[in-house]
Amino acid sequence: MKRLCLLGATGSIGNQTLDIVRENPSEFQIVVLTANRRIENLINLIHEFKPEFVSVGSFEDSQKLKSLFSQVEVGFGDEGLKTAATWNRNDSAMLVVNALVGIVGLVPTIEAIRLGRDVALANKETLVVGGEIINEMIKQHQTKLLPIDSEHSAIWQCLNGEEPKKIKRLIITASGGTFRDYLRSHLMNVTVEDALKHPNWSMGNKITIDSATMMNKGFEVIEAHHLFGVDIDHIETVIHRESIIHSMVEFIDHSMIAQLSDHDMRLPISYALFFPSRCVNPVKSIDLVKLGKLSFEALSFERYPCLNFAYQALKKGGNAPAILNAANEAAVDLFLNHKITFLQIETIIYEAMNQSHHIQKPNLEDLLMTDRSVKKDIYQRYT
Repeated sequence: MKRLCLLGATGSIGNQTLDIVRENPSEFQIVVLTANRRIENLINLIHEFKPEFVSVGSFEDSQKLKSLFSQVEVGFGDEGLKTAATWNRNDSAMLVVNALVGIVGLVPTIEAIRLGRDVALANKETLVVGGEIINEMIKQHQTKLLPIDSEHSAIWQCLNGEEPKKIKRLIITASGGTFRDYLRSHLMNVTVEDALKHPNWSMGNKITIDSATMMNKGFEVIEAHHLFGVDIDHIETVIHRESIIHSMVEFIDHSMIAQLSDHDMRLPISYALFFPSRCVNPVKSIDLVKLGKLSFEALSFERYPCLNFAYQALKKGGNAPAILNAANEAAVDLFLNHKITFLQIETIIYEAMNQSHHIQKPNLEDLLMTDRSVKKDIYQRYT
């Protein structure tokens, strides 16, 4: 039985991870759960899974949980997340599932790896901001990152049994997001409600906006570089409206392998949780005849500047990806709270990348300081 620490239990990935656990009660034990603000949901999960430790965003909510569950240890804030990732420090076999959103997921990943724990990773910012540090630690502590994102899970599956040095290129697919049929001139007055209507996937608000700007695809390019050791010039993106092919790998002999499945995150989650084996899951099969066709379109940097920003940040290196991520987190938050327009997201990111202090070889504290500094500057200017 695998013992699981689930960070971000009440979000989209967290909920679907728990679906897999419910389908396989003899395979998994939930030991740790964390949530930020959805306390009533977390209370229900504590009753259901009886974890040893839980953590929440605020001190007030932690006190509420302590009054309700005397048998459960409770933490809060950043320290609570660190405690969650390192709970029962002698249990190096515990699998940490990082389903957090934002840079808040970076430090818990580092703490888990430091203990020799494998991490099933859905938190994009861990590798976007700290990919070089993470890879050094993985080598040092002999741990594994098990990607949960559908695109990286697809590449991982395509590379099973293959030699990494035989890769010619990685091709990451994109649905095109909510505004894939909009001209840029149509984006001037789109609303938050418009942006959250994703055509294929059911995701959290932040990642849905990232999908609309195509920043999520830029983040996935950076992640793929760190996960698979492929140079950014050999990682491409393409619009694939059906979201059936999740990624492809072309090898030096020009053979191409693709991973196909329904657009249901429970498949990549299941693959990571059960690795190195596979297991039956609730995902429905694809009816190829009913599907009929698969389509592909070029993904333009002019139409989606945020994708280009990600390529630029990785090529520049150092803390540039941390600047990119911090500016994006702040801009998306401002948009979701109706403080800026949709197209101002791009403007804010562009300004931050050109005005923020660049550090060529940052350590962890440098990256966290960059995040704080960039966000502080943006909030001061736009609120």
